[in-house]
Amino acid sequence: MLLTHAGHAGGGAVDVAALLAALGLGLFHGVNPAMGWLFALSYGLQEKSRRALLRSLAWIVLGHELSVLPTALVVTLFASQVSRSLALGAVALVLLVVGAVQLLRPRHFRWVGMRLRPWQLAWWSFLMSTATGAGLMLAPVLLATTTSSHEDAVAGALAGDLRAAVLVAVVHALGMALAAGATALVVYQVLGLRVLRSHWVNLDRIWALAFLVAGAGVAVAWWLG
Repeated sequence: MLLTHAGHAGGGAVDVAALLAALGLGLFHGVNPAMGWLFALSYGLQEKSRRALLRSLAWIVLGHELSVLPTALVVTLFASQVSRSLALGAVALVLLVVGAVQLLRPRHFRWVGMRLRPWQLAWWSFLMSTATGAGLMLAPVLLATTTSSHEDAVAGALAGDLRAAVLVAVVHALGMALAAGATALVVYQVLGLRVLRSHWVNLDRIWALAFLVAGAGVAVAWWLG
């Protein structure tokens, strides 16, 4: 198990493995240009300022978290009210369907107007994160952090599960901020936009495959469980 709980009444104590998984997913999101670091880079280049880059990145991360956190809470509430088998089966199905849609649908990052206001950056990031199902990638971790079920969902256990979900979402956002900030700063300071024209990796495909792998892993856990 990824989780250590102090009993059903307390609950919610996330262990290091779960936090590292959430952090790793955040790092993966952060290096994906479709999640926003290109916008932060553009701001920095236009303003000739690293501070401008970091300010815009803060709004992008905020929008990302506003999408991920509610998803994490909904997944946790769902898992707390049904049997573990049903929760695993439902999450596996959703992950596999989203991964297949992402893989089969041709998608390319589109440069839009870069002179967006801060709240518009946050709104764009929220929409992008929601459309790509960013929060759903935390579902396997969240299932491991949920102890209550429809059979024993006492108030204390559910509250602990929700606190654990918030912590997982926050650590995820931290990883996203670190990776996006580091990537944008390296390109800004060292590489410049030329590298984007000559060394482009289609992370959309990797993102879709990650959904499929995660869904397959949860499906195996459902089958064995």
